[in-house]
Amino acid sequence: MSINEVPYKIYLTEEEMPKAWYNLRSAMKTKPAPLLNPGTGQPMKAEELAPVFCEELIKQELDNDTEYFPIPDEILSFYKMYRPSPLVRAYFLEQALGTPAKIYYKFEGNNTSGSHKLNSAVAQAYYAKKQGLKGVTTETGAGQWGTALSMACSFFGLDCKVYMVKVSYEQKPFRREVMRTYGADVTPSPSMNTAIGRKILEMHPGTTGSLGCAISEAVEVATSTPGYRYVLGSVLNQVLLHQSIIGLETEAALKKYNITPDIIIGCAGGGSNLGGLIAPFMRDKLQGKSDVRIIAVEPASCPSLTRGVYAYDFCDTGMVCPLAKMYTLGSNYIPAPNHAGGLRYHGMSSILSELYDEGYMEAVSAVQTDVFKAAEQFARVEGILPAPESSHAIKVAIDEALKCKETGEAKTIVFGLTGTGYFDLVAYQNFHDGVMTDYIPTDEEIAASVSTLPAVK
Repeated sequence: MSINEVPYKIYLTEEEMPKAWYNLRSAMKTKPAPLLNPGTGQPMKAEELAPVFCEELIKQELDNDTEYFPIPDEILSFYKMYRPSPLVRAYFLEQALGTPAKIYYKFEGNNTSGSHKLNSAVAQAYYAKKQGLKGVTTETGAGQWGTALSMACSFFGLDCKVYMVKVSYEQKPFRREVMRTYGADVTPSPSMNTAIGRKILEMHPGTTGSLGCAISEAVEVATSTPGYRYVLGSVLNQVLLHQSIIGLETEAALKKYNITPDIIIGCAGGGSNLGGLIAPFMRDKLQGKSDVRIIAVEPASCPSLTRGVYAYDFCDTGMVCPLAKMYTLGSNYIPAPNHAGGLRYHGMSSILSELYDEGYMEAVSAVQTDVFKAAEQFARVEGILPAPESSHAIKVAIDEALKCKETGEAKTIVFGLTGTGYFDLVAYQNFHDGVMTDYIPTDEEIAASVSTLPAVK
């Protein structure tokens, strides 16, 4: 196909930009299992979640049936600073691979946070401000979410307290400094600032932390500080709802040129990027209108879908948050510190977990040296330095394109490029210097971790 037949970049106009978020749960015959109160074992009620989350976000979290949620005008106005984002035809990658496959990627890195996380951060900050709160607390792994939330809070005049996984805090100081530039208070987790942090450090001296640890600390601070609530950048239903704008824009851009995807690929940590990207396509699959393949790609060092168990588990290491039914490695699981990307959460979104369990999507894992090889190959031909998280999707997109080369099939592949890797250069340096290693947990390690799962009837 000539580069003139489909533009290198497909943009929507402002008028074509989605005006509502899509709730994928509305199309699911089997709804995601409800959050449970860890004390009673009963489904969480709105009033029980109120001390932790913003009121409007609780409504979105618990709603399984409303199909579309209108995006408030204030959020739409903010989105216009960086949306619609482009859907890019990877012509140069196709040529480099010699594949008949047609490869597209949805690029979410064209904002200061460098990732898709801003889509939900601005929504959560808006609802916190609307409720009259003073500020919010959160955790961040690789730093994209913390950066995005600090930007959103600055825009709406909110305080922002970020607990950053310690290994990332140390490896990615420049991401930390962007957060501080936008006024956030950033603390490496686990810390001595909270009772839960001190307990985790006592149990795991010298630990480099995990998202589960950071979540526990952020929740403790939010629930003990008047005028604050906790916000989360992935996993929750409300976050996948906000991120559906990615998939809705992708769907609209493809329809402009009558393009039907055969394969959709996304990296998967907690599920926000993948869930948002696939939302309208999974809707069509659930309704029998499509047989598109959907592939989740996770790191081999934190393989919740491919090696975890489907069960109720705590959302945090400190075991203070509600229980969620998800594919999990156990809330005590802490990824190896040599893992350079995000995607460090011990569990997977309840929505994606249910869809995966029912066979509507696939999952594969990738070791990080292979991921960085794919990242480097992509950067050299497409001109964007990809985030390590996104590069998991790139790796599998290349694999699928090479399969097309073998079979001669001209499949259409779409993947999510969640963000840029310019704050991840220490990881790139380790890869280029040959000191990056791959860590794959043993069956015994995973078994020990999942053995601590709570007993839920």
